[in-house]
Amino acid sequence: MKQFTVLSLLAALALGACVTGTALAQDDSLQSRPKFARLLPKLHADAGKTPLTPLTTWNGSFVYKSHTYNYNMVGTAPSTGTSTTVKTFLIPIALKYVKNGVTTIFTPQTLQSNGKSAIQNTINSPIFKNMDWVTPQGTDLGTTQYEDAYQRGNFWGTVAGTNYHVLLGQPKVVPLQTLTVPAADGSVTTEFGITVGTADINWFDAQIEAILTKYAAVITPNTLPIFITYDSYLTDFGCCIGGYHSSYGSLSAPQAYSHFTYIGTPGIFSQDVSALSHEVGEWLDDPLVVNTNGNPVSCGILENGDPEEGFSNYGGFSYTLNGFTYTLQDLVYLEYFGAPTTTSVDGGTLSFHDNPFHLGVCSNGG
Repeated sequence: MKQFTVLSLLAALALGACVTGTALAQDDSLQSRPKFARLLPKLHADAGKTPLTPLTTWNGSFVYKSHTYNYNMVGTAPSTGTSTTVKTFLIPIALKYVKNGVTTIFTPQTLQSNGKSAIQNTINSPIFKNMDWVTPQGTDLGTTQYEDAYQRGNFWGTVAGTNYHVLLGQPKVVPLQTLTVPAADGSVTTEFGITVGTADINWFDAQIEAILTKYAAVITPNTLPIFITYDSYLTDFGCCIGGYHSSYGSLSAPQAYSHFTYIGTPGIFSQDVSALSHEVGEWLDDPLVVNTNGNPVSCGILENGDPEEGFSNYGGFSYTLNGFTYTLQDLVYLEYFGAPTTTSVDGGTLSFHDNPFHLGVCSNGG
C-alpha cells in the first residue's frame, strides 16, 4: 500500500497502529475516502512445535535501474508449467450494532437482486468460477478463474502454451460468525450515500485472529481463509477500507488471510466482489509468507491492486456470469514495478485491462 502522510503516520505510531494504507488526506478522519489496507504480519518463532505445512510459494527476482528486487508469490514457479490449487475457506461475518435499544445487523446472508445471498454470489463469481479471458489486444489467456488469468498474463512470456495455473479451490463456507461492534470501535452511519456499518480495523483484526485460532485444526497455513462482511467498511483514522490482507503465526509457516466487504449497491466502492478481486490479487503476488515484510519494489511494496483503485469505477470492470454482473478490479503486472517488458502479455502491457494505457513504472505508487 501507499504510505500514510506524515501527520497520519505519526498519529498511527502514537496509537500503536500497524496499518499501512492509501494516503489520501492529511486528516482522514475529516473525509471518507475509498482505500484498502495491509496489516503488518504478526509472526513468532516456532517454539519447538511440529512445523505446519506452509503455503506453496516460489521466489523470483527482476532488475530495475541496476537494483535487484526479490519477491515471493503463491504457487510454483512459472517455468515449471505446473498447476497449483490452494484450498480456500469463506468465513461470513455479521456485524451487529446495538444503540438505544435498537439492534442493526449487516450480514452477508442478505439476498441480492438475483435472489442469492452475497455469500452465494461470491462463490459463483469469476474469482472461483471459470470464464474465457481475452486481453484488450486479443490474446486468449484461457478459460479459468480471474486471478489465475491475471497471473498467466503476468508471466505470459514464460507460461504461454503451458498448463501453468494458480487456482483457488471451491471455498468451504464456515458457519456465520456474529461480532458485536463496541460503540467505541464502530457505528451505523452513511457512506457514499448508503447506510453501512463501520468497525475499527485493529479491533476487527483481533476478532479475526480469534476465529482463525478457533478453526486452527482445519484452517492451516497452506490454505487461504477469506472473511466476508456485508455493507460495511473498516476504518483507521477515517473511513473507508474495503478490504485488507495480512498473516500471523509461526515464522516457518505463517497463516495468510484476507478480508473484503461485499457492498450490495451497484456503483458503490467495494460493490459485489470488487474488493475481493483486489485482495486476492495482492495475496497472490505478495502473500507475506517467506518475505515477512512484504515484497519490496522501487515504489514501495508489490501491491498490484493499489495503482488502479483511483480510476473510474475504482478501477473495476464489469463481467456477467450466470446472469449476474460482477465487478472485478484491474491489477497491474510485474512490469509496472520495473520488470522487463518481455515478462507480461502483449509486449509490455502494464495491467490486465490495460487501464489506463498510459501507465508508467510506479506512476501511481506501489
